[in-house]
Amino acid sequence: MEKIKIITDSTVDLPKELLRELDVEVLPVLINFGEESYLDGIEITLEEVFKRIDEGDVFPTTAQITPNRFVEVYEKYINQGYKVLAVLMSSGMSGTYQSACLAKQMLETEDVQVVDSQTITSGLGLLVIKAVKLRDQGLKIEEIAKELEEIKPYLSSSLSFDSLDNLVKGGRLPKAVSVVTGMLGIKLVLEVKDGVIALKGKVRGSKKAVKRIINDMEELVPRRDLPVVIANVNHDEVCSGLKEYLEEHDIDYIEGPVGCSVGIHSGDKALGVFFIGEKKL
Repeated sequence: MEKIKIITDSTVDLPKELLRELDVEVLPVLINFGEESYLDGIEITLEEVFKRIDEGDVFPTTAQITPNRFVEVYEKYINQGYKVLAVLMSSGMSGTYQSACLAKQMLETEDVQVVDSQTITSGLGLLVIKAVKLRDQGLKIEEIAKELEEIKPYLSSSLSFDSLDNLVKGGRLPKAVSVVTGMLGIKLVLEVKDGVIALKGKVRGSKKAVKRIINDMEELVPRRDLPVVIANVNHDEVCSGLKEYLEEHDIDYIEGPVGCSVGIHSGDKALGVFFIGEKKL
């Protein structure tokens, strides 16, 4: 049986206790305020990020994990007899995946597999959970990477935001979209599609956002061998409605904390719901 170490990045947005239990190493993304840089979740928290934004500090940016950092981690585990599986945020949102691939080339090793999740936050978390299950079943690293590729088309995501301001500031959405929806009182339900943020639907109010997300669950049917994962940033009205539905239907779920690298773009009062469906999107 191969010794396999699974690594990911700090956009994974799963509870830290769970990640320790799963034996997954998380590499932090850099959070930049001008010339100042902090390691996501280690040197700065999301609450501190929001506080600095509210106080009129410069709007923060994120920086990809460097190839050299991946080289260090790969070498550490390869020298201990491991093969390394890196499951990372979408290549359409960050250069982190490319850094991981470059590091593999630099080491000229076949003991590393790199998977582009084509998603982010708890969608990435779900793929990491699946990878751990496959590792613990004794699959080889190439088999795990292949299975992850096969389930990606079944990964459903719904993203609800109280405000789109941070998505616009962070370059994730055009400003015109935010202005129009604000004027008309429309809430957008977004998704991660083909590795980037895309429009899923338009609703009026939080209750209808909950209804839209539940409709997707009823249509695509969450698989029972994996949990639904909720990434919540104080969006309690939407979150409570979803949890009530999940509990009534005996659907296993995890509520994960949102880290700085995702929270910068989502802003406060935002929520994402991710699950692997029985049907393809």
